[in-house]
Amino acid sequence: MILSKLKPLHHLSHHFRCRALGVSAAAVRHDTTVWNPTRLIEVCPAAESLFRITIDVSQSPELAASYTTAGQYLQLRLQEPHIRPTLLAISSPPSVAASKGVFEFLVKSIAGSTAELLCGLQKGDVVELSAAMGKGFAIDQISPPEKYQTVLIFATGSGISPIRSLIETGFSADKRTDVRLYYGARNLNRMAYQERFKEWESSGVDIVPVLSHPDDSWKGERGFVQTAFARAKRILSPRSTGAVLCGHKQMAEEVTCILVSDGVAREKILKNI
Repeated sequence: MILSKLKPLHHLSHHFRCRALGVSAAAVRHDTTVWNPTRLIEVCPAAESLFRITIDVSQSPELAASYTTAGQYLQLRLQEPHIRPTLLAISSPPSVAASKGVFEFLVKSIAGSTAELLCGLQKGDVVELSAAMGKGFAIDQISPPEKYQTVLIFATGSGISPIRSLIETGFSADKRTDVRLYYGARNLNRMAYQERFKEWESSGVDIVPVLSHPDDSWKGERGFVQTAFARAKRILSPRSTGAVLCGHKQMAEEVTCILVSDGVAREKILKNI
């Protein structure tokens, strides 16, 4: 395709021709992504402005095998020219890719974005995926569970996506004495995965929903995740405490400051990006 666009370049000035060739060569040199055509299995609402996207990767075994650790992400691009790829964290555990041949995502539909177009697609539509990227959440940094008895997890908005993968993959939460998930959203209508809360709690995770704009009937935590945590804290032994963060940058920065100031080692505060 690039070569066909370069054929008319003899009509251009020598200077412009050199520039055009230089840009094209650079694009070819840096575009090394291997794209895998895949089909959508399901696109359905998960919460207000959030959609659950399920994609069939059963015909791309190398793609499925590239996902090994909770917290990894990939690039997705649509079958339309000039639309930029979008970066998405995988919400389903790696075991689901192996057993069912699917990747699941939680996608926030933002006006004018690739994500909005993706959320408007239907079952059977084709999208292209890169291999899974990143190292994911380095859970070995807060293992074994006997040594790191407290694990504090923080998520806001669609940042709960890779956290779901982490919880359902398992990190020996039931062998730790204090595992808390502070999960922030504007209100309950914007909080995804509520139907999974009982399952997560049964695995040993204490869920603390935090709503920034709840209605009058809400009896739980109000405000932002970082302020709710600052009120509670309860870090009995900083040296045996680990944390996992995913979500808004300000939340991650402020929570990190609180944890470090209380004596939690910075390398025990895990992020996926």
